[in-house]
Amino acid sequence: MINNQTLARPYAKAAFEYACAAKRSDAWSGMLNLAAAVVEVPEVAELLRNPRLTRESKVSAVLRLFGNDIDEAFRNFIANMGEHDRLSLLSSVRELFEAYKAEAEKTLDVEVETAFELSAEQLQNLAAALSKRLDRSVNPKQVVNPALIGGLVIRAGDVVVDGSVRGKLSQLAESLKS
Repeated sequence: MINNQTLARPYAKAAFEYACAAKRSDAWSGMLNLAAAVVEVPEVAELLRNPRLTRESKVSAVLRLFGNDIDEAFRNFIANMGEHDRLSLLSSVRELFEAYKAEAEKTLDVEVETAFELSAEQLQNLAAALSKRLDRSVNPKQVVNPALIGGLVIRAGDVVVDGSVRGKLSQLAESLKS
């Protein structure tokens, strides 16, 4: 069975290519965030699943919810998705659009999980080192987790670096078991 990411990919790619060509990728990012938030509202999600409503009425209802917060090109994009009964994929389209945008801008959101709060200077030094290592501009987001005991865990895309005391203790325990 085809998953949402597969169905959403052509829409996200088309939206990204249009937004880049029009030099409006930030605006489209905001409109996609709004659209994804709208279709995640339980009442709207239920409306989109209602088999008694036509595709046109679903598109019309969703477009009314946006009001004047979207431009004409985005209205056409939503109408196109609605014609193919794909409005429920807007969250996946947003995720893929943001991934394309980050790739084009060579940016990466990095989660830094630490046992204790890092100072702004420490976080900035870590971001600089990660930027150099990953050859991308890094946007660090700090998460404090006292269960780590000490050290940190870095999650950058699909790369995870565990330098925590808890991680080292788990590795030691595994090596003692074998």
